[in-house]
Amino acid sequence: MDDCDLKKDITKLIDVLPDYLKVKLTYETLKDAIEIVLDLGKAPELRRSNNEIEYISDKPVTIEDINYIISKIPPFTNDNRSGIEGTLHRISAIRNRSGKVIGLTMRIGRFITGTIECIRDIILEGRSILFLGRPGVGKTTKLREIARLLANDLKKRVVIVDTSNEIGGDGDLPHRAIGKARRMMVPQPEFQKDVMIEAVQNHTPQVIVVDEIGTEEEAAACRTIAERGVMLIATAHGNTLENLIKNPTLSDLIGSIESVTLGDDEAKKRSSQKVVLERAKQPSFDIIIEIVDRNTFSIYPNSAQAVDYMLREWPIRPIIRKINESSIDKTSSKQTEQKQINEYKDNLKFNFSRVDYVNNVKKFKKIYIYGVSKSIVEKAIERLNLNCELTKNIHDAQILLIYKSFSRGEGQKILSQANEYRLQIFYVKTNSQAQIQKVLKEALCEDEYDNHQYVDKTEIALNETKNAIEKVLSQNCDIELQPQSKEIRKLQHDLANQYHLESISVGEGKLRHLKIKKNE
Repeated sequence: MDDCDLKKDITKLIDVLPDYLKVKLTYETLKDAIEIVLDLGKAPELRRSNNEIEYISDKPVTIEDINYIISKIPPFTNDNRSGIEGTLHRISAIRNRSGKVIGLTMRIGRFITGTIECIRDIILEGRSILFLGRPGVGKTTKLREIARLLANDLKKRVVIVDTSNEIGGDGDLPHRAIGKARRMMVPQPEFQKDVMIEAVQNHTPQVIVVDEIGTEEEAAACRTIAERGVMLIATAHGNTLENLIKNPTLSDLIGSIESVTLGDDEAKKRSSQKVVLERAKQPSFDIIIEIVDRNTFSIYPNSAQAVDYMLREWPIRPIIRKINESSIDKTSSKQTEQKQINEYKDNLKFNFSRVDYVNNVKKFKKIYIYGVSKSIVEKAIERLNLNCELTKNIHDAQILLIYKSFSRGEGQKILSQANEYRLQIFYVKTNSQAQIQKVLKEALCEDEYDNHQYVDKTEIALNETKNAIEKVLSQNCDIELQPQSKEIRKLQHDLANQYHLESISVGEGKLRHLKIKKNE
């Protein structure tokens, strides 16, 4: 947006204000402002992008001031939002218990270009992308620019599902910021899911753009759209991918998380409890991008692989891009292909680190004690320098330490709960320092040894996979790996898939192994 267009939009915002505020505000004073805040009985505030707050006037805001502004703008929707026709400004209301408006937040909307330049190559891949980030970090601004890029430059059929006219601005004519993209307005937030499905059914889009996925029904609508082969660009509530995994309402966006009970051997191989969390299905979005700040992106190019790694508590490092460090390569296609290969090689080293896994990622074991001296257990843990802690709740624990003579009577209830939660159970014969130390070593030290053995074996296998991927990318040939267990082969498949290479399991029994295939 040039200065002339921006000046026109900001002037429209100033025009709806009371006269005593109009004379205080100009285009220059609002050029880098984020919002105007008007609360009944308080001095009006101007909030800037550097978190500074300025008071526009010493005069407290009156109910007449608020009513004057309301009379100049369209009615508020059910989510207490309104706007100014032909602009991207958003005006939100605060009401009292009887429904009367007693406060206004006037967000200054701007059409900004260049906010997606460093991820342009990712957008052009045509895969579905989900953006995450805190409020005010610029998610909606980036959606506008993506919609315009896909509609104007790539000539795709883009439909924006615009709840409360957040993306395309207020009024029947959408703001010029969205270019040739079409806009379907959503009258109330609760209808967003219905308009999303209607867009696919009635208007044959190649791309759907939607802001603020926040309910289970909207997450289900995203899955429906993804299954129809439509590219989906959206934002969701949550700052990071970890937030999304922990959110049961929205976890369907990244494949749904379910509890799975493992067999004894499988649990031991994974060095985990018998009950673990796993991804149930394919995510609705291929790529997850966390907006760290207005100029920085944290990118997971394979959402399924990223979720699986996080659930297993394996370290995974996202790709970091900055707007002022554009990675767009405008050279020949051969040079571009070689650059991508080099980037893949650089990223391979970040996918697994044994030291990080053992020391930083693996959580403490939590121990619940029954009939055992707490003070002696704590001294034993400190003396043996064990990777554990005591917990007051049995449902939080992985291990039960129970005094053997207490295993009858009242202790039966505890043992029953431990079996229900599938905890490891260890019996203490006497409340002595030597006995408790012996049991703790049995419960934890051998387990730690097994963990290191398993991690070492997995690291070797993944290092072999990394080297094979590098050869396949640079030499365009098939590579067969050493035989591995089913669990390790699954990790190898995930790693190959991250770099868009086909992999298959070949051989039988103990000789079954992975074959990574060249690009056709």
